[in-house]
Amino acid sequence: MLVKRLKSKVKSSKLLLKVFLISSFFLPLLSQAQCAMCRAALESEEGGVQAEAINDGIVYLMVIPYVLVAVAAYAIYKIRSVKKTEKE
Repeated sequence: MLVKRLKSKVKSSKLLLKVFLISSFFLPLLSQAQCAMCRAALESEEGGVQAEAINDGIVYLMVIPYVLVAVAAYAIYKIRSVKKTEKE
């Protein structure tokens, strides 16, 4: 009984992995179209103000996940250090 359950979970996880790999293969094809549109819009401008704004937006969006992970890691570190001092 347990072996059958494990086999079915392994089969479902393999299927999920296959679906993930196939979808991640096609994802760059979709994202390249957007990059070409942005590039065309930015190259047509003379001043470069819009290009700087888009670059700032990209940096802003890139930094947020790193800050969130750093805050979560610091919180976990503090919680674990408090627990270690309570045990001693």
